[in-house]
Amino acid sequence: MTTAPGVDAALDTVAVTAARAGRRKPPRLGRRKPPRLGRRPLTFDYISFLLVFLGLPVAVFLIFVISPFVQAVYYSMTNWTGFTPEMDFIGAKNFVKLFADATFMQAMGNNILLAIVLPLITLTIALVFASMITIGGPSSGQVRGLRASSFYRVVSFFPYVIPAIVIGILWSMIYTPSGLLNGLLGAAGIDMNDFAWLGDERTAMGASIFVMAWGMIGFYMVLFIAAIKGVPAEIYEAARIDGAGRFRTTVSITLPLIRDNVQTAYIYLGIMALDAYVYMVALNATGGPGNSTLVMSQYLFRTAFEKGQFGLASAMGVVLAVITLIFAAAVFLVNRLTGGKDDGGRA
Repeated sequence: MTTAPGVDAALDTVAVTAARAGRRKPPRLGRRKPPRLGRRPLTFDYISFLLVFLGLPVAVFLIFVISPFVQAVYYSMTNWTGFTPEMDFIGAKNFVKLFADATFMQAMGNNILLAIVLPLITLTIALVFASMITIGGPSSGQVRGLRASSFYRVVSFFPYVIPAIVIGILWSMIYTPSGLLNGLLGAAGIDMNDFAWLGDERTAMGASIFVMAWGMIGFYMVLFIAAIKGVPAEIYEAARIDGAGRFRTTVSITLPLIRDNVQTAYIYLGIMALDAYVYMVALNATGGPGNSTLVMSQYLFRTAFEKGQFGLASAMGVVLAVITLIFAAAVFLVNRLTGGKDDGGRA
């Protein structure tokens, strides 16, 4: 049987193509190597970008943060009075003197108490309010907050816009024996006999913590509201279908999903509590009865400007900075040990 010449040529072409394909190595399966990136040329734009966005911030940080801290460490090991250029290097004597000072140790204890208690109270109340405003509405229908939640948000945030010194002075007047608090309690039938809330060791610290919490709850409530708004509503709807109540939803869903925001808030509020200078000076400038509300920053100011011992005061500042760093590291560590954010992402 014979075939047409055109068909024979086509068959020959197909055979040649198939033979070449058979000799050709099959492609390797797997990941392709990424192209090697060469060194970026040092152009003017690249160098100027590094100088403006990397070099300048690093220089500002070194000059205004690291350098003063290094100077404070040096001054803390001298007997500098702060008003003369003369100073002698005395090593760690100031630190030994500090830890032998009962007043300083009491002030340190007050600061540590504030750093533990104040964030717990403030953030708990702020989280409760934020949950009520965002997801605390009716248990049926769309997930939403309470009615008129915008009004509650504005009212709760209002104390935060008032300066801390004004808040302190205002509440110091409310706490006086003839102040508003005793007047309201008397009108309610509770006779406090002109009780001095800031003049009694039993109530001075508690009254001070209440004032600081009152001034900070609004800000952290707004912070938590923004964080809860970022949680998909489908998660809350699924929890509602499963029969989870408001408390269970807050503890098992909201809190784990915004734990990074809670960690940040705890650190910021703890650092503020470790300072607390403005609030404590406005409420009780002398440190309260028996130094019950005295904090390290108050004692530092008194040592430097009333006693003229700037070297010793610098040592107090170094101790306060170290305690602040330890506090922040402890919060990060606790968050990590309890299942917080890992290097690979969210828990």
